[in-house]
Amino acid sequence: MSFRDESEDHKKPLLHSGSWYKLGSRQSSIMDSRQSSTIGSRESSTIGSRQSSITSPTAQVARDGYISVMLSVLIVAMGPFQFGYTTAYTSPTQADMIEDLDLSLSEFSLFGSIVNVGAMVGAISSGHIADYFGRKGSLVVAGIPNIIGWLAISFASDTTFLYMGRLLGGFGVGIISYTVPIYIAEISPQNMRGTLGSVNQLSVTIGSLFAYFLGMFVSWRLLAIIGILPCALLIPGLLFIPESPRWLAKMGRTEDFESSLQVLRGFGTDISIEASEIKTTVALASKRSTITFSDLQRKRYWFPLTIGIGLLILRQFTGINGVLFYASSILESAGVSASNFATFILGLVQVISTGVSTWLADRAGRRLLLIISSSGMTLSLILVAVIFYLEGLVSEDSSLYTMFGILSVVGLVLLVITFALGIGSLPWVIMSEIFPADIKVLAGSIAIMANWLTTWVVTLTANLLLSWSSVGTFTIYATVSAFTLVFVALWVPETKGKTLEEMQRSSMYLSGHSI
Repeated sequence: MSFRDESEDHKKPLLHSGSWYKLGSRQSSIMDSRQSSTIGSRESSTIGSRQSSITSPTAQVARDGYISVMLSVLIVAMGPFQFGYTTAYTSPTQADMIEDLDLSLSEFSLFGSIVNVGAMVGAISSGHIADYFGRKGSLVVAGIPNIIGWLAISFASDTTFLYMGRLLGGFGVGIISYTVPIYIAEISPQNMRGTLGSVNQLSVTIGSLFAYFLGMFVSWRLLAIIGILPCALLIPGLLFIPESPRWLAKMGRTEDFESSLQVLRGFGTDISIEASEIKTTVALASKRSTITFSDLQRKRYWFPLTIGIGLLILRQFTGINGVLFYASSILESAGVSASNFATFILGLVQVISTGVSTWLADRAGRRLLLIISSSGMTLSLILVAVIFYLEGLVSEDSSLYTMFGILSVVGLVLLVITFALGIGSLPWVIMSEIFPADIKVLAGSIAIMANWLTTWVVTLTANLLLSWSSVGTFTIYATVSAFTLVFVALWVPETKGKTLEEMQRSSMYLSGHSI
């Protein structure tokens, strides 16, 4: 029996089952395949024919598994694409929205930052939603308010609809920001988890770039209408990918769990060892009592909570979202005339740098990239602060002022590059890896809520701080970035090359040592 014949024997299930295929005959099919392969090998007269009969099906199996995982990741990546589009929307639209709706700077700052309040609400409920509806179901729940929110913004005539639409969009993004990293981590093979996990942040940057690019050509209302597209594509796309095997195992849906895992690893792959590890971990987690906030105070949880939540908080307090939310106005204040185009260039640089980080995540390791990233961000922020200081000492008509404007763009480009190399994507990857299974729902929700709370603080205050002192603002951000470097160097462990089950059994949760 050929591999092609074997795969054609499987049946497609109902869409709600969360898998592509029923594998009731999987064991017999695999046995038949192995027997046929053995007989064929014995009858072969040359070594070359033996290698062909064994290697070719194995390579095909590996390719099928990678294709299944990649397709699943690319479809759910529409969620973080929506995330990036939402956060970048305010940058190219600030001047036009203030003029058309007669908004004050504080009203627009509230509009820009209130998305984080909605995201906090989404984050609080995201863990329970993802557990109740499943990873795929929770993304459907996230997509609907996003679509309604963009419609509200596009037809807004005052701040009421603006704020309502932004809150709804934030709620959806809050759920997305928890669910997508968890889903990717749970379906990925251990040797691809860092790379595929970084696709989350890569999609965020592509979404931001898309908003920056379109913002140069279309009105803010049309830009809001276009914002509907990511979730409009995500929701039907979810019908064609498997549910998380680990969630299915947790729900006791054994047949769907095995089907989903088999599809993600390739039909001819022996999944027995991985399936057994997942079942064991899920069984141990289910035997423990329900985790409450007071339980998180246990010493065994301190280390993963400190790392997972600490990285996300420090990531925001480096000020990166304040810079990206209001990049156009920052560049304009630095003397750059084509500020929207320069913002687009920043977005393009961020996409390319995040792509490099995605490639490096499973090669260089998480820890090294975080150290390089936080070091580069610190130097870049100091450079921008110095440039703004020197710019204030010269006349706007002088050639030095123009040169400082160019240098400010260089400084911000370096900031975006170094951010994207590590701090941009890897805290999400580490968060999805490091939390033990029994606290993942509660701890993940707290981590995402903390992320959005700090994002709200940064985006709400960024415009006000910049109007106070650009030099002071970037100096504050540089100080936080330097502390992030110390935090990573002293406490963040390397998680590359470990399965989720291995990390959850690791003594790091008891001792706080690197794994």
